[in-house]
Amino acid sequence: MTTAHVEFAELHDELTAVARDLLASAPREVNVDWSLIIRSGWTGLEVPETLGGAGATFAEVAVILREIGRAAARGPYPAVTGIAVGALGLLEPSARRDDLLAATASGDRAPVVAMAGEGLFANSFRLIDTTHGPALSGAADFVLDGPGADRLLIPAVGGDGVAVIVDLGAHTTGLHVEGQPVVDKTRSLGRVAGDDVLVSPDSVLRFNPDPEHSLQRLYDRAAVTVALDSLGLSEAMLDATVAYVGVREQFGRKIGSFQAVKHACADMLVQITIARTLVAAAVKALTDPDAEAGVAAAMAKSFTTAMAVDIAGKAMQLHGGMGYTWESGIHVYFKRATLNRSLFGSPAAHRKRLAMRY
Repeated sequence: MTTAHVEFAELHDELTAVARDLLASAPREVNVDWSLIIRSGWTGLEVPETLGGAGATFAEVAVILREIGRAAARGPYPAVTGIAVGALGLLEPSARRDDLLAATASGDRAPVVAMAGEGLFANSFRLIDTTHGPALSGAADFVLDGPGADRLLIPAVGGDGVAVIVDLGAHTTGLHVEGQPVVDKTRSLGRVAGDDVLVSPDSVLRFNPDPEHSLQRLYDRAAVTVALDSLGLSEAMLDATVAYVGVREQFGRKIGSFQAVKHACADMLVQITIARTLVAAAVKALTDPDAEAGVAAAMAKSFTTAMAVDIAGKAMQLHGGMGYTWESGIHVYFKRATLNRSLFGSPAAHRKRLAMRY
């Protein structure tokens, strides 16, 4: 390992430790203090230094996303920094784009991509030219953190068939945002809809350079953002289970000494180890602007989010009757894992996407 690789690993280790301590101090029942996240510089990690950010990469953002999953933390960080900042980075440079990036880094804005969370490429927004200017129509269901956003970045298809991003305030006339109930109470999802919403020409932001490829890359990034969350929560469930079986006694022995329990925990570790490799490959592909990320993202999303549901369920079983109680908190992780499995394409949808390549 080179000196550069050692320094890189040390940086990630330090970032992991800081994030874990900060997130562990927040009650699970409330959102993590957003001002604290801003002061920590996390919102600007991937924003260029010239715009007030740290000039880092998605690899550093991924460290935070994984720890957010480990803590089952509430808050818009995955939607804002995990997805929206990535979307802005795919756009052609402009004063409007740069101002929004700078405002996101400083915490003055919390943009969210109005991207349907219910499947692969499920958005239906269209942008057409009218006598009064561009008009936007369409809807997106289960938009991650849509109800709390102050800016909405809406992927749409223009009249020329080219994909664009429309930057609108959440309270723009004709645009409607309403919450939608989901099983996971640690996240906020909602429906974004509009019918002939008039927008200014300068709010229409174009991808650079290939719109279709850039939009695909944005969906891949959203899928990997969720995979990182699932990886983190799976690691938390394994740690909690190993700690519990090491102290719980049955028949005069620690239940962790029973072969069946050992094998169950070992199986959990094997699955997590595989997921770590797949997620790391996907993050690496997304960090390199010239790399093809689709295969790695689909593999990471399909395997990791399905695995997380199994691991949370196994953790619940190995905790015995206590694991099924409200007080244990394991249900929080199980519900979060269940939602992650469905967001931005189910495991089956991503496996089909992989199979279609051959």
